[in-house]
Amino acid sequence: MTAPIPLTLVEPVPVDRRQRALTDLRISVVDRCNFRCPYCLPEDQYPEHHQFLDRQARLSFEEIERLARAFAGLGVRKIRLTGGEPLLRRELPLLVRWLARVPGIDDIALTTNGTLLPRLAGELRDAGLGRITLSLDSLDPTIYRQLSGNRGEIGEALAAIAAAEAAGFAALKINCVVMRGINDDGVLDLVAHFRGTPHVLRFIEYMDVGTLNGWQRDRVVPTAELVARIDARWPLEPVSRAARHDVAERYRFVDGGGEIGFVSSVSSPFCGDCTRARLSADGKLYTCLFASEGHDLRALLRTGADDATLAAAIAAHWRERDDRYSERRAELRAAGNEARVEMFAIGG
Repeated sequence: MTAPIPLTLVEPVPVDRRQRALTDLRISVVDRCNFRCPYCLPEDQYPEHHQFLDRQARLSFEEIERLARAFAGLGVRKIRLTGGEPLLRRELPLLVRWLARVPGIDDIALTTNGTLLPRLAGELRDAGLGRITLSLDSLDPTIYRQLSGNRGEIGEALAAIAAAEAAGFAALKINCVVMRGINDDGVLDLVAHFRGTPHVLRFIEYMDVGTLNGWQRDRVVPTAELVARIDARWPLEPVSRAARHDVAERYRFVDGGGEIGFVSSVSSPFCGDCTRARLSADGKLYTCLFASEGHDLRALLRTGADDATLAAAIAAHWRERDDRYSERRAELRAAGNEARVEMFAIGG
């Protein structure tokens, strides 16, 4: 691969119809995953013979970097690499290195299940990766295996954390999707395990992302309930969000044992402050995690669009944005509006 030519873009920072600026970009580098988590890519919905994107259909690293420069020229400062499982994309540290040199990008993060992290953590750190979020839905070996679609072992997740620490990632985010009757009784075990460490445990309400996960609202454990459970054992106090558009409600332990977070898309939607765009592995721009369709940027790239045209197209799509699915969930579901992009295609 050859290094792309630096780009210079001049375009006013776009603001959508609800006055939300574009500051964060989540890039899915591959739609494949080595897990079959029931809340994302359940095995019975996508068996082994499912046709995922081939190499030609995916954006190349050169195309991803070129789009990242366009987004940076529009005000994006944070990039998160997602999947599928992003570490399945070959030579990912090279892409991180390219993105780290994009003018304006000051934060590059990665979300992973961690199984491939031990052999890549050092390379990713050296390439310029700043932060890692690791998915860990339970410490119980049986439940962890169940929630990975019988493809993951808890020992691998713990080894990934150790490898990240050894590589210099001092503080990780640990994400747990909580589902009532499945893993909610292990919440306190997770808290006990990570209390006193620099890592930030985050509990995520089970969401109706995509159309395959059989979402039922009675499986959602509201944040207020989790906070009450944890506070009864280890008193908590709220912490202000670092930025208005941060998705997590933050709490810290009164005794100084660290911090935890809660992502409450169902019980307390935060659409009004959302500044995130999502780029799928095949080059579609999605302006909401719950969107039904994306805007094809790959076609522009591959039909010779210049930099100004790319930037103008991205800005135009963002300015037309009026998404607020979580705030309208009940209304849209009652109306039978069920078409949504699958989470494995655009990350979380």
